[in-house]
Amino acid sequence: MKKTISIENILLAGNELAVKWSDEQESFIDLKLLRNNCPCAFCSGEKDVLGNVYKGPKKELGGIAYEAVNFEKIGHYAVRIFWGDRHSDGLYTYEMLRKLG
Repeated sequence: MKKTISIENILLAGNELAVKWSDEQESFIDLKLLRNNCPCAFCSGEKDVLGNVYKGPKKELGGIAYEAVNFEKIGHYAVRIFWGDRHSDGLYTYEMLRKLG
């Protein structure tokens, strides 16, 4: 049986998201990397029943788009990040954060 990894502690530290995992590992994930991998439907697209991917037009991101203003844990599986340009639609699953870290 696969052991579920959870977040023990999480905080914004400069230009990184610092995560301490329940298995004692730590991740320091660059905010630019997080924003460039935003999992929301607009940024990453979403599939229809035929497998076609639809996403919004490519958006040029500037300085404040890479500034994390705040974050919130969503249930026991994801984190929502509130970016300086008011974007906050992406839910970063713990699995995704672990891979990016």
